[in-house]
Amino acid sequence: MPDLATLALFTVACAVLTATPGPDMLLIASRSLSQGRIAGFMTYLGIAAGSYLQAFAAAFGLSQLFLLVPAAYDVLRFCGAAYLAWLAWTTLRTKAPLFAPNSGQPRVPMRRIFLQGLLTNLLNPKTALFMLALLPQFLRPEAGSIALQVMVLATILNGVGLIANGLVILTASRLGHALAARPHLARWPQKLMGVVFGALAVRLAVASRD
Repeated sequence: MPDLATLALFTVACAVLTATPGPDMLLIASRSLSQGRIAGFMTYLGIAAGSYLQAFAAAFGLSQLFLLVPAAYDVLRFCGAAYLAWLAWTTLRTKAPLFAPNSGQPRVPMRRIFLQGLLTNLLNPKTALFMLALLPQFLRPEAGSIALQVMVLATILNGVGLIANGLVILTASRLGHALAARPHLARWPQKLMGVVFGALAVRLAVASRD
């Protein structure tokens, strides 16, 4: 097991990552606005599952793949950009206000919410780069099982993320109920969210690892 100093340093790095808004946090906010806390936490469960998968992939070969085949990272980046663009399009084109629980918009099944959170995380290069660049530096072969160390570090990441995103979920769900009582304002968060998703897609498409 890593020592306490290593775990503390990794926790600080996780706090910086999770405090930075990105596709994961935006998706959590949008689901919490439209369907309440349960949907927000289900989205986070999908994102957390994706974090575990990314952590194990980074520890057991994905970093070597990106070093040997740099184009593989670009494939991930463009897939993420396309997915964000699709989220922006579907958010903006929906006529009924998404971010009002009583708008009459069909409620998304929890299984689909979980899978959407999982996919968003797996296509999020910010998380991938964090795992590839930082996670291996905290792994110590002399400290025991690498798989166990990855599980512990990924759990710390998800625990820190739960605190940050839990605040987002609680705030967004309360805002969603407030918007339900003010239908004339309900589309503004939807428009803003669509624009932000679109901006993230463009930024991701033109970005580079450098």
